Amino acid sequence: MKSLLLPLLASATLIAVVGWNYLSIPGVPAWSEEELTLIASLSLDSLPPLPLDPSNLVADDPAAAEFGHRLYFDTRLSSNAQVACATCHKPELMFTDGLALAVGVSIGPMHTPSLVGLAYSPWFYWDGRKDSQWAQALAPLEAKHEHATDRVQLLHLISSDAVYRDMYENVFGPLNLPAMLPESGMPEGDPQQLANWNALERETQTDISQFFANLGKAIAAFERKILPGRTRFDDYAAEVVAGSDKDDALNNSEKAGLKLFLGKGQCVTCHNGPLFTNHEFHNTGVLAVRGQMPSMGRYNGVRVSREDSFNCLGEFSDASPAECIELRFARDANDLVGALKTPTLRNISLTAPYMHGGQMADLAEVVNHYNKAPSSMLSHNEAKPLGLRIVERLQLEDFLLTLSAPLATEQKWLVAPDY
Repeated sequence: MKSLLLPLLASATLIAVVGWNYLSIPGVPAWSEEELTLIASLSLDSLPPLPLDPSNLVADDPAAAEFGHRLYFDTRLSSNAQVACATCHKPELMFTDGLALAVGVSIGPMHTPSLVGLAYSPWFYWDGRKDSQWAQALAPLEAKHEHATDRVQLLHLISSDAVYRDMYENVFGPLNLPAMLPESGMPEGDPQQLANWNALERETQTDISQFFANLGKAIAAFERKILPGRTRFDDYAAEVVAGSDKDDALNNSEKAGLKLFLGKGQCVTCHNGPLFTNHEFHNTGVLAVRGQMPSMGRYNGVRVSREDSFNCLGEFSDASPAECIELRFARDANDLVGALKTPTLRNISLTAPYMHGGQMADLAEVVNHYNKAPSSMLSHNEAKPLGLRIVERLQLEDFLLTLSAPLATEQKWLVAPDY
């Protein structure tokens, strides 16, 4: 009798620890109407067409995208001729780099976020300090830890390269170099760059900055091509929303993880919509990057965006003030201290490590963080302890792994062009 009971007790213990659903045993509860509505809202079938960018008149110009594609992969757009946009935003890693902190000319202060579907976002960077994709594309070019070049050097490069010059002029019109142009210069550079910039006439400075803005607009036109592909979750969503008897795109553990995602896990609170992000900013108690002070996050980011010469309301934007709603009405309350942007969860299995400083190596660490919801170093932690059991945490991870798929982007955009 004892020998017969031991296997039964072992099985009962295993089920208690691992869970029925995790063993792919039937038993996932039926979906409620509210859950079905949420599932439909998360599907790519609910993703609207790309929104227009009124601040960038060439955002959907094919010639601008071709020009931007070429710029994106060109290492000559850096001070050491070794760094391109694609250095940190690698197509094979869903336009991330696999590193905790970005590495350009030197090591940066933040983790590289994905560019997939980013054209749907109204704010850019972890703290939202840029309000358009083209304005964001400009910042790395002059950042000392990224490309470490400047707008005057880039003007020399584009004007002296016959292919680039033709591509630029085909989109933006004649490119005329000012007389007596220095080799380098920008408004916020080293002492020599700043001196060279200040020696230029105001009209010349404006012309150069307009040229620089145009480069960003071309890169943004290319980046708008980077869109997520259909995943197993999307197939499952289509099945259950249609009431199909066939709902085998996900296994039982993944379905249980989806139920947790919608309910007890509270993930959908921030990771909602077809891109699994609300494009907003939240403080969720993530520790500061090692060796750095805690980030002020969106509290500072919104202020920086308002002062940015390349913002929607600036002279280099193609938008009217009435079209700059996000910037004009951006919230800047004290509860945004430490709040950082909600990243997309699509393709999350390919974009480790995680968080704004790459502080978490894998999904298990991320799920455990939200399960515990530790106190925030700044302000308050919006997340609250979840009390998920081990099996539930494993199920949640299993579901998250269903959100990866090849991009819905033509292959030619995913590789460097011939130079």
